[in-house]
Amino acid sequence: MTDYQALALGFLQGFSEWLPISSTAHLAVALKLFGLSDMNGLGAAFTAVIQLGTVLAALVYFRRDIWAVLAKPPGRNPTSNPGEVDRRLLVPIAIGTIPVVVFGLLLRHAIEGPFRRLPVIASSMITFGLILAWVEARSRKERRLSSITTWDGLAIGIGQAFALIPGASRSGTTITAALAVGLERATAARFSFLLSLPAVTFAGLFELAKHRHDIVSAHIARPVVLATIMSFIVGYASIDFLLKFLRRNSTYVFVVYRVVVGALIVAFIAMGSLSP
Repeated sequence: MTDYQALALGFLQGFSEWLPISSTAHLAVALKLFGLSDMNGLGAAFTAVIQLGTVLAALVYFRRDIWAVLAKPPGRNPTSNPGEVDRRLLVPIAIGTIPVVVFGLLLRHAIEGPFRRLPVIASSMITFGLILAWVEARSRKERRLSSITTWDGLAIGIGQAFALIPGASRSGTTITAALAVGLERATAARFSFLLSLPAVTFAGLFELAKHRHDIVSAHIARPVVLATIMSFIVGYASIDFLLKFLRRNSTYVFVVYRVVVGALIVAFIAMGSLSP
């Protein structure tokens, strides 16, 4: 892997991790186009490790929210500032993390193996994109952070578990679930990011610890570092963009993007330009 390829992959990771468009799909296609062929089994590890760049971007961007979730006592009148973050969110986030941990452990071999095939990724891109469109059209989109309950956290956490299917998009499935329980769009994205951080951080650190010797022996430590730095820079910008975008716009543009990209993957596989 060249430095330019690593930077391109890092850009794709940062661009697509927090937008509801699936970073796995973009990286899987890019690895194929670059002729890296999933890096001799290290593709899943590579993508999980460079996620640490986008995780760090979210930790920096939401540092005040994270501190408030951990340490700020709840106010006496939550309706006075419905967008305020405090310790009330700690339990919904903790409960919401359980489904992805449980199913991640149960499905680990499938996630690292047959689930990573491009037909699965393309189908997932299209299917979950259409589900997002359906929820966007029907949801109330009126609730704020102060109204989130433990049951909301569990429901959105179940949505996050569906993101274990490559192509579904963690941001996409959690925002879809958050919209389904009535959260407004920007609030849905904000809670989605906060909920995702424990699982994504753990996954990245686990893969780094598990494959650190393989990464060094395969001479991809430098590309991993470059890609991670790039993913941090672009990931920070993409978070800021999405939150501002959803304050005034719907998610339909991401639905169209997902369906088009998924259809193109299917078409390229059918033409033989991409191997499944």
